[in-house]
Amino acid sequence: MTTYLVRRVLVSVPTVLGVATVIFLLVHLLPGDPARVIAGVNATPADVERIRHQLGLDQPGWQQYLTFLGRLAHGDLGTSTHTLNPVTAEIAARAPYTAELASLSIVVAIAVGVAAGVVAATRRNTAVDLLISGAAIAGVSIPVYWLGLMLVVLFAIDLRVLPAAGAGGPTSIVLPAITLASFSVGFIARQTRSAMLEVLGQDFVRTARAKGAGEPRVLVRHALRNALLPVVTTIGLQFGTLLGGAVLTETVFAWPGIGRLLVDSIFFRDFPVVQGVVLLIAVAFIAVNLVTDLVYAVVDPRIRYG
Repeated sequence: MTTYLVRRVLVSVPTVLGVATVIFLLVHLLPGDPARVIAGVNATPADVERIRHQLGLDQPGWQQYLTFLGRLAHGDLGTSTHTLNPVTAEIAARAPYTAELASLSIVVAIAVGVAAGVVAATRRNTAVDLLISGAAIAGVSIPVYWLGLMLVVLFAIDLRVLPAAGAGGPTSIVLPAITLASFSVGFIARQTRSAMLEVLGQDFVRTARAKGAGEPRVLVRHALRNALLPVVTTIGLQFGTLLGGAVLTETVFAWPGIGRLLVDSIFFRDFPVVQGVVLLIAVAFIAVNLVTDLVYAVVDPRIRYG
């Protein structure tokens, strides 16, 4: 296991380097001049040029790239051109909010998605199965921003039981978490149903029933346990997707996470923050995939890494 971990970490290094390179190139293709945005519309050309020099934007592209990689190697993501604070400080202030939102969303998605998938599989081709499958398809298909707005209209404006935006209290996270989890619930439910249907038709499940095992024991200990491997893969990918999908959700609900920070930074042409946030999301996605691979050995003891 240790050898496998070391090998995976080493393989991830060039992946992160490639992601950082792509991010640097894409960010610098964005239209607009950060120096002009910072200086303001009434600034003179001399003021704009001075700011451009301070930010290093007057250097050749290759030199800016090498400077970016050099800082990255030392854990320095640069300084925000909008707030003049270190990028790491900006991200550190916002990351806990996104982590809280993504964690709660994946918990909701796992609980509802797995339960719905098991129920749909055990009641195949019935009205319950059709209802759950239809709801799962709707969850996957409905745009996050539209669902968020509809939830705000219903629960915040009409019923007035939940806050519409911000992070002012424990109930503030309810609507964003439901909105962000909707896609993952549908995806996990569909995957769980498919995996359960495949397992329920196998001989060991019929044998367990023939021995007199109760239906809950058969479903949970025998069927679901053996159907978890593809479900775990789906959950791992969905958690990584939640980190990126939080951009729209946090914007709709004014949630102060890194998703909203990314949108604001793009608006202000704050290149260092944009690079830092996207790189953080990419690294988090790689880390989630690694953890998912390790969970395989827990779910299925037959899996061994060498």
